[in-house]
Amino acid sequence: MRFMILMKSDERTEAGEAAGEAELAAMYSYNEQLVKAGVLLGGEGLHSSARGTRVTLTADETVVEHGPFPQPRELVAGFWLIQVKSREEAIAWARRCPAPSEGQAVLELRQVVEAEDFGEALTPELREANERLREMTLS
Repeated sequence: MRFMILMKSDERTEAGEAAGEAELAAMYSYNEQLVKAGVLLGGEGLHSSARGTRVTLTADETVVEHGPFPQPRELVAGFWLIQVKSREEAIAWARRCPAPSEGQAVLELRQVVEAEDFGEALTPELREANERLREMTLS
């Protein structure tokens, strides 16, 4: 099972405040634990929404908005993509994430959709095409 652990933004991350040395060291240690356990597939921090762009698509139009965006707690400041055996294991890893020196961190866990989740709608042809794309992406 793959999960994304999404770290939500707050006023500090949206202001573009850089983490201090102690926070960076704690985060590095956490990332190292994920790597050594063999569960980390990827992860990065994100710049504030002031440097972001939102693209909204409908059948009739495409709307492009440039940040910053309101409601920082609804935004994402960073993520980890992990592969674990269960939701409980994903939660256990999220619980080990270092807490910030000020305020609070909110993590949201979302399971990644797998091919099997599409059932019969994912025809053998679509499955094969998806696997080819995945191989091209990973190489």
